[in-house]
Amino acid sequence: MAPTIPKTQKQWTLEGKRGIDSLTWNDQAPVPEVGEYDVLVKFHAASLNYRDLTIPIEGGYPFPTTDSVIPGSDGAGEIVATGSKVTRFTVGDLVLTLFNQEHLSGFLTPRARMTGLGGQLDGTLRQYGAFHELGVVKMPGNLDVMEAATLSCAALTAWNALYGVEGRALRPGDWVLTQGTGGVSMFGLQVCSIHHPPSFAFPAVYWGSSLYVDMVSQFAKAAGAKVIATTSSAAKAEKLKQLGADHVINYKTQPHWGEMARELTGSHEGVAHVIEVGGPTTVAESLAAVRMEGVISIIGYIGGQTEVQPTFHETLVRDCIVRGIQIGSREQLEAMNRAVEGCDIHPVVDEKVFRLEELKEAYQYMWDQKHFGKLRIKIEH
Repeated sequence: MAPTIPKTQKQWTLEGKRGIDSLTWNDQAPVPEVGEYDVLVKFHAASLNYRDLTIPIEGGYPFPTTDSVIPGSDGAGEIVATGSKVTRFTVGDLVLTLFNQEHLSGFLTPRARMTGLGGQLDGTLRQYGAFHELGVVKMPGNLDVMEAATLSCAALTAWNALYGVEGRALRPGDWVLTQGTGGVSMFGLQVCSIHHPPSFAFPAVYWGSSLYVDMVSQFAKAAGAKVIATTSSAAKAEKLKQLGADHVINYKTQPHWGEMARELTGSHEGVAHVIEVGGPTTVAESLAAVRMEGVISIIGYIGGQTEVQPTFHETLVRDCIVRGIQIGSREQLEAMNRAVEGCDIHPVVDEKVFRLEELKEAYQYMWDQKHFGKLRIKIEH
């Protein structure tokens, strides 16, 4: 028997650039129609990213956005209807969303970059969403929907950072520098801690407080790597050690943490990967930490702006790759999900869960940096 689908739903939209006040509630919004290649997802959970906070701020997000867009890129739920030409899914399948709906494989293109959920296309902070069947993937079988809803942005970004450059992928004996206690970095930590065959191992370094730290740290530890984490909080330092960080640096008391991280690599050669989330205010330290032929993946800018930034000369001297990345492809998401299931990786999540109706409170909670790990939104029906 097919599920009963209501005519209306509860959802949020972004109206203007007034920060949290831009969030507008509608409890009588229409449930979207399903095209012939579409699936209708009944969302049970979503999660927030730093990007979600910046989009409703004038000048806060560097890419164009759509007026009155439904926010949120990360969501998980069950398929309750399919279009007549859908072949990849059936009703009842549990799925999660792909961030850039048209980034299916290979390099990101300008067209695909303009298909981001919650920015250009309607996102996940609603009860129902219709997506092309290529725009969702099956959930890892080891996760529930509340966990799977954290994967679309932070987890995939971490995976791309560690495995996205051919010839520079995660390897045994390498070191990674991550920044923060948020989504990407924490997952990166996990990849280092599950011991795999020698072809799948990698160490990491950790900085600050952002959504991008979770995944990098978890992924790095699952690969059998070592992790150096930095934070300004003694309480977070203890949590990082519990999660598998081998070293923790307090960047408040050690402002030159890049050189310190380099010294902790043993050979003093530096780290193989830097997961750069601070942006202009931290990249100089990242350059100090990276080894020759290493990779700095720039994925965030939570540190704000500064007039004094490293130049081309520093990159040349370090002989490293500096790359900007925006999440990853469906092909990478499916590969990551296989690793999540095969290694039984579970996201590090904040203990507090907000209901969909409490989204403004969730934004404020995250803006105040009260979270540790991914911040989840429960979507009830």
